[in-house]
Amino acid sequence: MMKAARLHEIGGRFVVDQIPVPAPGPHDVLVKVAASGIIPNLKNVTTYFPEWYPFLPLPKLPAIFGLDSAGTVAAVGAEVTAFKPGDRVYVNPGIGCGQCRPCREGDAPRCESYTFTGYFGFGPGSQQVFERYPYAGYGQYMTAHVHNLVRLPDCLGFAGATRFGYLGTAYAAIRKAALRPSQNILILGASGTLGVGAALLALAFGASRVLVVARDAEALERLRAHDPRRIIPIRIGNGSIAEQVRAVLPEGVDSMLDTLGAKAPTELSVDAMQAVARGGRIVQIGGVAGPIPIDPHPFMCAQLQYLGSLWFTTSEGEEMASMVESGVLDLSILEDRPYPLEELNEALEQIQSEGNGFTNFHILHQ
Repeated sequence: MMKAARLHEIGGRFVVDQIPVPAPGPHDVLVKVAASGIIPNLKNVTTYFPEWYPFLPLPKLPAIFGLDSAGTVAAVGAEVTAFKPGDRVYVNPGIGCGQCRPCREGDAPRCESYTFTGYFGFGPGSQQVFERYPYAGYGQYMTAHVHNLVRLPDCLGFAGATRFGYLGTAYAAIRKAALRPSQNILILGASGTLGVGAALLALAFGASRVLVVARDAEALERLRAHDPRRIIPIRIGNGSIAEQVRAVLPEGVDSMLDTLGAKAPTELSVDAMQAVARGGRIVQIGGVAGPIPIDPHPFMCAQLQYLGSLWFTTSEGEEMASMVESGVLDLSILEDRPYPLEELNEALEQIQSEGNGFTNFHILHQ
């Protein structure tokens, strides 16, 4: 038997139950979970999503939630040869149907049935995914398909790996932005969990200048201090974002990542987009509530691109792990804040009031 925090009703509290330890299927592994991330939006998901986003299905209750899990392989299925018990892994929770063209090409986020196990899905086929993989990070053990495992280097602790969801989202976006060494990038909403990770990855990608845009002056200074030569803080509220950027870089930035959440005013996004240079790319990863007005003619003449990016592939997760192992990706600025499984409800409350982009809230299994 194992402990698992399960949600029994929408809007309710998580209850720690005793349930049987699952057995892995032939192409699956059983992971003993050491740590699992606490998502700031989880309380909204388990309370309001059926009303706000009825097209984003949740698992049938009672259900185990918990994204961004890391631990050790406890057992492997009969057909698994790439991993063995004792291997340290991160479990990518993003799963597709496994049979459509994007899944066969290794690009599961494009699958119409794409699903975050332990969170929510993106299509009607998500319920089938939830039924195949009903275990997640807020249980002591979970099953996962072998294709969803990222091998962790010894230098990266399990707590640090629980940040991979946010980091991977930014990583995939930077790749779509085609950022090259010596180019400049703007991170809108840089003080949040997604924005801080995006700034760290932009540095790792070799950006010449990383313009971090946020309201929080203290957070901006903390980012600047991490790399004073390359990070340039731009504070929201000190006038137009675009004008502040172009006062530093008259030609504008080569790319922009919009990490603002749904509650942020779209005017900030529209303002920041004016700082993007001709031929630049704007990548949306925060889900700011639209609509955002785009005039096609200026976009055509300036050859601008506006792209959406969702999560990341397992191979991209492996690339990030290699960047951490080599020292190119420096996560030392992040601070761990662990909670035992029994305090999950308290953690979800505290992350609402005390969460910031630098603190890594996570469940630490005993």
